[in-house]
Amino acid sequence: MTESYPLYRSALITGASAGLGEEFALQLAENCHQIILVARRSDKLHELASELRKRNPNLDVLHFAVDLTNQQEREDFITLLVEHGAQPDLLVNNAGMGDYGEFVQAEWPKLEQMLKLNINALTHLTHALLPKMIESGSGAILNVSSLASILPIPDFAVYAATKAYVTSFTEAIRMELKGTGVNALALCPGPVHTEFGSVAMRDDQQNKIPGKEFFYTPKEQVVAEALDGLVKDRARVYPGWKIGLAAAAISLLPVVAIRLIMGTRPRKLPADV
Repeated sequence: MTESYPLYRSALITGASAGLGEEFALQLAENCHQIILVARRSDKLHELASELRKRNPNLDVLHFAVDLTNQQEREDFITLLVEHGAQPDLLVNNAGMGDYGEFVQAEWPKLEQMLKLNINALTHLTHALLPKMIESGSGAILNVSSLASILPIPDFAVYAATKAYVTSFTEAIRMELKGTGVNALALCPGPVHTEFGSVAMRDDQQNKIPGKEFFYTPKEQVVAEALDGLVKDRARVYPGWKIGLAAAAISLLPVVAIRLIMGTRPRKLPADV
């Protein structure tokens, strides 16, 4: 982080126990008075909170173990924020999950959990925290979407659809927020080395998705470019030149070409070698 980044009163980060969420906390810490960490795993949150306090002795760190797929837990968490006097002016909706494999073979409980986390939780927290940002005349919503949001992707059908919602939702509220002092940004990364992949894969899938390795972007770069995008008031960020180039190419393709390309992609993972 550099001095060019804005100072946030309070940043709330979901999915903060690992991956991009953890990296957001680490990079934002020196530019915040308060960091609020949210995830399911309390042990991981405690470890991260301790590390943040060690690096930044004056930083106020709050952490809450919350299952964001559960509406009652979300409502209880929002009440807790009020009780703690916390008023985030930066919301990083990072928590999310995927499921790789053909839709018809998916387990419904996992799909339902993904819909609740990727869509319901993100929308609920935004709805709860946005009014105070508008009232104060400053703040930002950073929604972690995906390059997948601009494509229909067989074997990632539901995940890609949830991220299409995230990107569209972010663009829409960004328009509504014009003139309020609050901005909204959709972060659309490609593959990143986090726990996401292991959770998305099903038990019988041992290989990585074909061709994925080429597009990996380090999580440190993804977060740095996202925060730079906030400073520059950008609507979307596609981190890494490869992902940016891919997004630009996709935007130029007609729907018929996209259907042809995605319809002929490898549908089965090769045997592990």
